[in-house]
Amino acid sequence: MQIDQAENNPQSNETLRLAKLSYYDILDTPAESAFDQLTQLAAAIFEVSNAGISFQADDQVFVKSQIGLPLTDQFAFFASAPIRTPDGFDIGQIYVAGDAPEKAMEKQLNMLNLMAAMVVEKLESRIAIRKTFRAYDDRLHVLIHDLKNPMTTISLQSELLGRIPGVDERASVIAGKINAQSKRMIDNLNGILSTARKEANSFKPKKTEVDLKEVLENVKLDLDLSIKRKAQNISIHIDNPLKIFGDPDKLKILFNELINNAIKFSPKGGEIIISHQIAENEITIAIKDHGVGLKTEDLDKIFLKFPRLSAVATGRENVYGLGLITANALVEIHKGKLRVESEGKDLGTTFFVSLPIK
Repeated sequence: MQIDQAENNPQSNETLRLAKLSYYDILDTPAESAFDQLTQLAAAIFEVSNAGISFQADDQVFVKSQIGLPLTDQFAFFASAPIRTPDGFDIGQIYVAGDAPEKAMEKQLNMLNLMAAMVVEKLESRIAIRKTFRAYDDRLHVLIHDLKNPMTTISLQSELLGRIPGVDERASVIAGKINAQSKRMIDNLNGILSTARKEANSFKPKKTEVDLKEVLENVKLDLDLSIKRKAQNISIHIDNPLKIFGDPDKLKILFNELINNAIKFSPKGGEIIISHQIAENEITIAIKDHGVGLKTEDLDKIFLKFPRLSAVATGRENVYGLGLITANALVEIHKGKLRVESEGKDLGTTFFVSLPIK
C-alpha cells in the first residue's frame, strides 16, 4: 500500500523526514566503497558514464557517491530511483545520466530500484549496529561507575585499618596491600570512564523527570508511516502522566525498538495495545501485540545476540537481531527489567518494561 507522505500535515512529515535523514548520520560524510560500487554498477547497467547517490536535506543536496560529471539538466538521458526508508520517507536518490538520448528499459529501472533498496539496507544495518554498540558501551560504563563506589570504600577502610593504633604488623601489611590494589583498580576504572566522557553521547543517564506517556506518544508519531503502511492500530491505554527519573533520549530509543518490533511481527490490520501498572517505586509498561507469537524455545534466547527464532516478520521487514538486545541494555542502564511472555505461535507477544520511578 503506497502512503502519501503529505496527506495529513506536510510540514510535520517534512520534519520527520529530515529527522530520519539525520538519524542515519549520512550527511557531510566521506565517500564509501560500498556506495561507490553501487554507483559503478548502476552506470554499467545503463551503459552511461555518469551516476551517483545523493541525499536531499532542506534545500541542500549531499552527494555520497559520484562517477563522471556532476548532475545537471544538460544531460540528454536521466533515470533515477528514490532512496526510500522502511517507513516511507524519500531521503535521496540513486541516478544515472548520459549524453545520448535513449529510453530506459523496464528491467534496468527495476535493477535501479533494487540498488536504491540496497542503499537503505546498508543505512539500516549500520545504524542498528551503532545503536547496539552504544547501548552496550553505556551499560558497561554504568556498571563500572557503580563498581567504583565499593572499591573507593574498600580503599578508604583499608587505609584507616592500617592507621589504627596498636594494630599488629602483619595486619598493617595486609591492609596496605589491599589499599594499593584497590587504588590501582580505581585508577583503571577512572581511565575507562574518562574515555567514555570524551564521546559525544555521554554514557551517564541524564536522570531528568520524564513522562513515559509523552515518550510513548512521540514514538507512536515517529512510527506513524510504518503503522499506516500495515493498516495497524496502536492504542495507548494511559490516561495520566507517568513520571519517572530517567534519560529521555535513551527511553525513546528503548520504546522505539519494542514498538517497532511489535509492528514488524503483527499482521496487516493488527492491533497493538500499550498499558501500564504502578507498583511501589516502579512503573511497568506492557506492549502487547496479536502477531506471530513465540515458541517456548524462543523465549529462552530472545535477548541473546543474533538469536535464531521461529518468528518471521509479517511484511518481510528486515530484522537484524539487534533491536531487543539494544532495548535490554537500555533497560539495564535505568536499573530496570525487561521480560517477555507469549502463549505460543500465532498467539501474540507481550513485552514488559519495569522501570524505577526514582
